[in-house]
Amino acid sequence: MNRTLTCICLVAALTAADASGAGQSSPEKPAGQAPPPAATKPATPQPQPPATQPAPPAAFSYNPEGRRDPFISLANRGADGRSVTNRPTGLPGVLIDEVTVKGIIKDQSGLMALIQGGDSKIYRVRPGDRLMDGTVKAVTPDAVVFSQDVNDPLVLQKQREIRKSLRPGEESRG
Repeated sequence: MNRTLTCICLVAALTAADASGAGQSSPEKPAGQAPPPAATKPATPQPQPPATQPAPPAAFSYNPEGRRDPFISLANRGADGRSVTNRPTGLPGVLIDEVTVKGIIKDQSGLMALIQGGDSKIYRVRPGDRLMDGTVKAVTPDAVVFSQDVNDPLVLQKQREIRKSLRPGEESRG
């Protein structure tokens, strides 16, 4: 009877192990004993990424969000369309302030001036010729007189006279 009781306990232990989800029982394991503690593997440290140099700073970009850029000069700004990128070609794209008088020629029709623009090109002008911000008012034997349009709302005069001399240092503004 003792032997029968041992078999019944063994069957009961195996049935209980299957019901608890262990599902596997090793034949060497005696009935009624607790399973040995699971062998824990030593934690292997994860390889650390190599130390990297800090990334170089990105190029500076200003985001105005409706404000003006404080690093752009306020001089020569406005909606007069005088930027270099959207100027017409030739004499109509030359500003009076950029002009240098290189020579004055007299022919049968009168006096004509040779002027050099900001683009380093030489242009022939006569009285009445139009530049970007004014016109040639007169050509004299020693100077060219320009009538410059003024785009300043605070100034009452809408035009001013500028005299560019053939000899540097003798120029005047009117």
